Order: sequence, then structure tokens, then C-alpha cells
Amino acid sequence: MARYFMFTQVYCHPVRRAYDVHLKDFLKKWLPGGFFPVDIEEHLSLTDNEVLSAIAGAARDPGVPGHEEAWRLFARRHFRQLYQRNPSDYAVNPEAGRAIYEAACREFGVDNLRRDSYKQKGGSPDFPVLMRDGRIASSLAVSDALSNLPVVAIDFVFVAPEIRAQAERWLEENRLRIIRQE
Repeated sequence: MARYFMFTQVYCHPVRRAYDVHLKDFLKKWLPGGFFPVDIEEHLSLTDNEVLSAIAGAARDPGVPGHEEAWRLFARRHFRQLYQRNPSDYAVNPEAGRAIYEAACREFGVDNLRRDSYKQKGGSPDFPVLMRDGRIASSLAVSDALSNLPVVAIDFVFVAPEIRAQAERWLEENRLRIIRQE
């Protein structure tokens, strides 16, 4: 349960996810061909130090590929949460996050928005538990809590902070219409 809550509350936190989006966007522009090297020696020689140094350099130089993404990371001007997965919305439209993202892109431009969506593929963690009598049982058979953990599902739409207030008003006025795809 501790791992589940750590994952959902820390690793799935919207600010951390926004930084991940900016980092991925930066790496796509900074790395040759947009990918990490496949040669093992090259790959292992590329450490966090090189990446962080490249981010700092790109943040200071508007002529470098990935400048805007690096600047957002370096200056802490990351995109802010516009929308978060809501069970009520998903009851109406299982693709509510995608619908909101696409409508917001049409309204504010694709450069001002990012979407981060993830749904856990596996179920509850099943591992062996040694019982007091020496027998081994499934963790799911021993623990009602583990067997009833909800699937981790997130869907965030992030917006540039410069237009956040405008985008929030727009979403408030249009969310239901967008989700219903009217």
C-alpha cells in the first residue's frame, strides 16, 4: 500500500508530471535524432550531469534547440494543470481528457498545451506471503486492501502559465459541451 500511495501521490503528482513532459520535449530536441544513443558505451556516458548542463545552457541561449523547454525547466515556468481526470467526466466520455486536450489545442494552439495520460496495465500486486504456520499464500488472498487497490489512471492537460487564467475560464464555460462532444 505504501508503494501504491507513493506512486499515486508522488510520481503521479501533476507538477512532477509537467516537469517530465518538458524534460521529454527537451530531450527530443537536444538528443541526436531525438533519441538516446543505442550504443551501450555512448548511452552510459550520457549522465544526468550532461543533461542538466545542457538544460542550463539551452535555457540561457534562445538559439539552441530545446531552448523553451529548457527555460521552462530551469526557470520553473512549467506548464500548469488545466484539467485532471475526473470520474464524472469519464462516465460521460471515456476519452474526456483527450477531448479537452484537442479542444484546448484548437482554442489556444498546440504549443501552449500538453497532455499526459497513463493507465496501469497490471492489476493488484500478487506476491507470496509466508504465513505463521509456514505455509505460503497469495498476498491477494491474505489482504482485502491489496486485492481492492484501484488501478492507477491519470490524465492531465497542462497549459502554459501565461494563458492559464484565460484557459481555466474557457474550460469552466465549455467542459461539459466538450466532454459530451456536442
